[in-house]
Amino acid sequence: MTDTTATEPGTALIASDPWLEPYASKLAARHKHFRAMLGRIEATGGLLGQISQGHHYFGFNRGNYLGTPGVWYREWAPGALQLRVIGDFNFWDRWSCPMVRDTFGVWSLFLPAGKYSGLVHGSRVKVHVVGEDGAGMDRIPAYIKRVVQDPRSNDYAGVYWDPPEPYAFKNQIPEMTGGLRVYESHVGMGQEEPRIGTFTEFTKNVLPRIAKLGYNAVQIMAIQEHPYYGSFGYHVSNFFAVSHRFGTPDDLKELIDAAHGLGLRVLLDLVHSHAVKNTLEGLNLFDSTDHQYFHGGPRGQHPAWDSLLFDYAKYEVQRLLLSNVRYWLEEFKFDGFRFDGITSMLYLDHGLGKGFSSYDDYFGANIDEDAVAYLKLANDLAHTLRPDAITIAEDVSGMVGTARPVSEGGLGFDYRLAMGVPDYWIKILKEKRDEDWNLGELFSTLLNRRHGEKHIGYSESHDQALVGDKTIAFRLMDKDMYWHMSKASNNPVIDRGIALHKLIRLLTFSLAGEGYLNFMGNEFGHPEWIDFPREGNKWSMHYARRQWSLADNPNLRYMGLNEFDRAMLALDERFKLLEDPLIELLMVHEANKQLIYRRGPLVFAFNFHPTQSYADFRIPVPDQADYEMILDSDSARFEGFGRVAAKMTYPREDVPYENRKQSLQIYLPSRTAQVLMPVGSSPGAKKK
Repeated sequence: MTDTTATEPGTALIASDPWLEPYASKLAARHKHFRAMLGRIEATGGLLGQISQGHHYFGFNRGNYLGTPGVWYREWAPGALQLRVIGDFNFWDRWSCPMVRDTFGVWSLFLPAGKYSGLVHGSRVKVHVVGEDGAGMDRIPAYIKRVVQDPRSNDYAGVYWDPPEPYAFKNQIPEMTGGLRVYESHVGMGQEEPRIGTFTEFTKNVLPRIAKLGYNAVQIMAIQEHPYYGSFGYHVSNFFAVSHRFGTPDDLKELIDAAHGLGLRVLLDLVHSHAVKNTLEGLNLFDSTDHQYFHGGPRGQHPAWDSLLFDYAKYEVQRLLLSNVRYWLEEFKFDGFRFDGITSMLYLDHGLGKGFSSYDDYFGANIDEDAVAYLKLANDLAHTLRPDAITIAEDVSGMVGTARPVSEGGLGFDYRLAMGVPDYWIKILKEKRDEDWNLGELFSTLLNRRHGEKHIGYSESHDQALVGDKTIAFRLMDKDMYWHMSKASNNPVIDRGIALHKLIRLLTFSLAGEGYLNFMGNEFGHPEWIDFPREGNKWSMHYARRQWSLADNPNLRYMGLNEFDRAMLALDERFKLLEDPLIELLMVHEANKQLIYRRGPLVFAFNFHPTQSYADFRIPVPDQADYEMILDSDSARFEGFGRVAAKMTYPREDVPYENRKQSLQIYLPSRTAQVLMPVGSSPGAKKK
């Protein structure tokens, strides 16, 4: 390391990644840009000042004027000619409540409680915006906290949300035990009936399932208001409003409170990477210009997502988004965020079609340094407000330092999604028979991640479950799932699919990261894809639901897959497996399709051979101890064939094998895996 990299702020990443040394000046410049952005907000109280408290200033907030109580409404609209407040309280009169503008383009109006007694909790409101050209449009306030849709006209309106008795949280935020085990979910499609589910139903019916399986975090999608249900919540219109389809803000608070009571952290799938184009519901052309919140012209248009791109250099954009981070953490007690689509934010070309094969890709003219700086601000804010907050980056590019502290030159995330892993599973499932898989390549691919950055491993998420793609279960078993998942049925396609489904999950769970993620229903091999109501399916909700009864039916084999998920997650609960950095290949034999490795104190033994079982199969073990089988994928409980006796103990033999002084002889049936624990080891202990 040179003297420059040792002393220059924002270059400490080089200590753990020497390949970054040629880019020391770039890292330093990136950090300097961030510090400059941070410096501009110091005059207004820094990160905890005005920049993150916009929701207490803009929109509708109780206050007073010259000693008179009432409600202030404020809106930033520098390009507008006039703003006028309308709603139920003034019978939607577009002339009676004009607003006044200040020198910064902020419009305000005080509504005295006595004069405007009709403005009460639940009142519908909008703001009539007159552009410079004189044309007017009724808009939903940018900081509105609730939006509703008229069932007859389908028109959206803001709601003045100020409950007389705010929701009182009852449960403490739970301590994290073991690694991060995330259950990715969607409230609307969380019920079995073909309709939109509610927060209340999810709280009652789904949260207990998640906790019972052994997950310690639930990640909820599509919370921020979005006009089109089929967008999966990614075309956000109102960033502070809870999706009206699922219930009220208090219903969501009750869900989060109940999750905390069950020992679950709750993560919000946060969309700050783009916004919906809609003008009637969203921020587009709010003050009649195309460059208020977004970049003007072509740069403000996302070519693949048909959405708008924020200008992260602007103070008011930073205030909107940073206040949004604070709002969800403080008002709803979310425990962190999955930041959606940050690849699109980081690169001016949004990473579309790029291979990211060189470190040059992470620096230079294609980087949106304002977006980089914003992400650093957002992570610093989240962790300042809540030191235990969890932030996860969805980035396919492999941007250096994504999950490293901002002080080192990183982006400040706690985790990054290991997005290459599901892509790899799709590739080999499509292109190769399992008997042709290269196990050495498989092992190294699942470990191929940036050193020193924590990753969330997963074999599939909602992306793989959407219509047009296939879940792993459906790739393995296809239409046979509809006819042969009964325990009374004898079908080799199903037998193979169930066996490999368990092996794929166990490999991913034990190798692919310091955390693990599963999308709801995939734990039991949900047989159908996700397809939200749209014109192409005649607005059907048949595929926008989850068939929990399949996993609950003792006559179907889904139950065994579900039980395997619970047993697999218990390995982390008991041994803190996901946090253990010790991963070591013990043996791989391509011809015989055997893969043996350790993570922490446990030994994982896989036999991928489709027909050959191995009796008295010798494997090397790292510890001088007998080993007890604590998980067997072939157990009848997991819809295997039960070929190995439960709770088998294999005696250690002082027979050197594969560079180990001791070994075991085990029975390892075809297409199965066993997890072995050294007898007498304490949970979480690290063995040499």
